[in-house]
Amino acid sequence: MLKKMGEAVARVARKVNETVESGSDTLELRLEGNFLHRLPNEVSTLQHLKAIDLSRNQFRDFPEQLTTLPALETINLEENDIVDVPVEKLATMPALRSVNLRFNPLSPEVRVIAPPLIKFDMLVSPEGARPPPP
Repeated sequence: MLKKMGEAVARVARKVNETVESGSDTLELRLEGNFLHRLPNEVSTLQHLKAIDLSRNQFRDFPEQLTTLPALETINLEENDIVDVPVEKLATMPALRSVNLRFNPLSPEVRVIAPPLIKFDMLVSPEGARPPPP
């Protein structure tokens, strides 16, 4: 399991580095299903990134590097293990339109605090909902 996770992080780091080095204005980064539990710091350099798909990974913490990306419109973190979300930071992101947090064990505080603070769509599952079988 640790070997798989290490390989996944290495793949992600390579993909992010290639994107940064090529000077690409990548609009979307798809990293779903890679056993990730954190993002490499290089993600912070993707200032033109519009969408990131981190679904079906193993994040326990919301990847806060994402809150520094000014062009980011869509974050998909469906089917992870996230409990807490930096709602205040997300609320200040100028381009953010949608955050998918379905099938995460979100804390009751996030469910109560988020709606009045946010101007984007935050998708969540009913408390205790389980993802559909693969």
